[in-house]
Amino acid sequence: MSRLFDSRPGDDGLPGPERRLAVLALILGTLMAVVDTTMVNIALPSLAADLGVSASRVVWVTNLFQVVCAAFLLVFAALSERVSRRRLYAAGVALFTLAALGSALAPNLETLLLFRALQGLGAAATLSIGPSLYRSIFPSRLLGSALGLSALVVAGGYAAGPTLGGLVLSVASWPWLFALHVPLGLCAASLAWRALPREAGRRDGFDWRGALCSVAMLAGLFLGLDGVGHGAPAWQVLGWLALSLLSAVLFLQRQRRARHPLLPLSLFAERRFTLAVSASGLAFVGQGLAFVALSFLYQQEMGFTPLETAWMFTPWPLAIMLVGPLAGQLADRVNPSLLSSGGLVLLLLGLAALAGLDAGAGVVDSLWRTALCGLGFGLFQPPNNREMMASVPRERSARASGVMSTTRTVGQSLGVALVGAFLAAGAPVQATLWVGAGACVLSLAASLGRVSLAGRAQREARHAEPLRASSDPD
Repeated sequence: MSRLFDSRPGDDGLPGPERRLAVLALILGTLMAVVDTTMVNIALPSLAADLGVSASRVVWVTNLFQVVCAAFLLVFAALSERVSRRRLYAAGVALFTLAALGSALAPNLETLLLFRALQGLGAAATLSIGPSLYRSIFPSRLLGSALGLSALVVAGGYAAGPTLGGLVLSVASWPWLFALHVPLGLCAASLAWRALPREAGRRDGFDWRGALCSVAMLAGLFLGLDGVGHGAPAWQVLGWLALSLLSAVLFLQRQRRARHPLLPLSLFAERRFTLAVSASGLAFVGQGLAFVALSFLYQQEMGFTPLETAWMFTPWPLAIMLVGPLAGQLADRVNPSLLSSGGLVLLLLGLAALAGLDAGAGVVDSLWRTALCGLGFGLFQPPNNREMMASVPRERSARASGVMSTTRTVGQSLGVALVGAFLAAGAPVQATLWVGAGACVLSLAASLGRVSLAGRAQREARHAEPLRASSDPD
């Protein structure tokens, strides 16, 4: 870990000592957004009882946060180039914090939903540009290690959320779940304003029409997929998906004509970037599908309680926390596409092993399979993220970061929707896990397709580093 804060002649990014506070700001902001999602899920029954609403209405406390966050990821990634990432990140954390306070004080469901939507906006501002800020903070030679740290933070947040939520609810009421964000958020916003890299905003225009199309496209897609996963009426699902498709067509037309497009399509002309995005989206389909399918498998077929089921999931994020930082460090030295491909092989084997579980399997049989999936995903994600960020020009890293976050969100949502569709059709849970394994096969094909491209790019970067150092005036 200490090597992340060492400086060498010719390094880009912030000087070593300045990285610590900047990284702490990113960690706190990311943790709040990630922990919130899983922590609040635990409180939904308590919220329904205290506010006197049905379970079908209270789920919007989670759904609205996720819809707003997903819909604005690309918008904020583009907006950050105009107002600067430091300002946007600090403002996002501040908005999330104030909205968390409003959620804690909300007297009814309607007020709570308003503040949850504002929290989703704040989370979108931070999550959309977080990876690009790692690229600005750390030198290129440590980009993989930095993104490994990011994977550790995200996995740790997902793992800690349910446990933290359970602990808080065991001694206090649900408003305290939101109130906990306030002191952390104030600290994170202050650190972000002081420590993140300062950069001038661009004076060119902003693609507002593209932004509206993007929001409609992603919100419609997310609501349609959510409807599939929760058994919504067919007309409602088709309506949302039709809105998403129409908005996508208008969005692409706008991006080809706009003088300052929200999402420059030229990003996808780089094959390394396009293949890394494809591999990421398909891998997250597999992970999102597995998380939901395993809940049904453990509880309905194997007879575990909800609390026991939560503990059965822990090997997955814990394995990511263990392997992710190591994979990130290796990606700075070894072809990252080879590493991520190896991780996908392990993830594929883990999902296939989980699909082979029967109702009489023991705890140990389940845990090692789940751990294998986590090891594979931990080995895949940081090197693949490094490929996405390193394959585009530095001035386009914020847009690449927005694509990365959007791909993750859409992939997970599609995985959840596939589980709902298969279960509604009467398919066994194990069949859905085989679908997840199939998504990993496609992801592996995309990852292998860029092995030679990534190796050549890494060799060129190593050759350029001593040249930069030798040309440094000091």
